[in-house]
This record gives sequence, structure tokens and C-alpha cells, in this order.
Amino acid sequence: MEATSELVTEMGVRAACAGMGLARGSYYRARRETRQALHTVRRPRRSPLALSEGERQEVIDVLHSPEYVDVAPRTAYAMLLDAGIFLASVSTFYRILRACSGTRGRRDELAHPAYARPELLATRACEVWSWDITKLKGPVKSAHFHLYCSPIADNLPVLMQIHFFPRPPR
Repeated sequence: MEATSELVTEMGVRAACAGMGLARGSYYRARRETRQALHTVRRPRRSPLALSEGERQEVIDVLHSPEYVDVAPRTAYAMLLDAGIFLASVSTFYRILRACSGTRGRRDELAHPAYARPELLATRACEVWSWDITKLKGPVKSAHFHLYCSPIADNLPVLMQIHFFPRPPR
């Protein structure tokens, strides 16, 4: 690619690429990638409008104070404005809290206990019953049957009932 770049300065891109047997698109792509590699080294700049460390710490102290610890940052912002105090914008409140891991729910929430699947245990006959209602297709498209299975605990036979339910006319 370097040889092609040297020839380009003397005879032009089309002739240099044709002489080297290189597609012009490949030449331009390689040239673009080298230019991008030179320009990608950038240092992150600090905005001149950014809060200083002292101001950030003041916002953190206010949001973690007992008066504002259980309210949302938007509500804390409104309460501070009502008191005549402006520290930062609402989005800055959220950004600072996110940086110090303080954006969790700032109010008491109910902790739901883990659901335990019930265990059915029969100690004698007819103590535990279960059922299932299944729709079975009938002889006509609009008619169907309901099948009720009633298994009873302790090796008793399964009881079944089939009921016919025609579909009501429209």
C-alpha cells in the first residue's frame, strides 16, 4: 500500500492502482483507515459547566440527608427549589446518584415472600381430590363435550363424567 501511495503522488490514483493491480476502492479504504487511526486519539475533556467535586459532594450530602433520603430526586429538587436552594438540575441529581449507586428505589417497598408450591398429602381415602375440565370436540363443529376427571386418593378408581354442551345459536 505504501508503494501505491508513492506512485499516486507522481501519476495519479487511477494509473497507480492499475499499475499495481489494486482496486481503487481498496486504496481509498486503506487511506481512510489510516486517517481515522490518526484522529481517534482523543482525551476526554471535562466540561467547563461541570460541577466541582465540592458541589458534587454537597448534592450527595443533601440527597442522603434524613429529609431527602426517602424521596425521589425530582421531588427533592422541587423541595429544594421551594426552600430557595438550587444545587443542580434533576438530571444531574440522577447522574450523581447513579455514579454513587444511590438510584435504587428510595422508598420502602414490600418484599414479597417466595411462593412455595403446595404439597398435597392424603392420610385416608377421599381426603384429597383433584379435577380437570377438558373440552372435547363433538360431532358437529359448534358442539363440544366437557370431560370431568375426578381422581381420588388411595387407589380408588378414577371417576369420569362427560357432559354434552351444544353451542347456543347466534
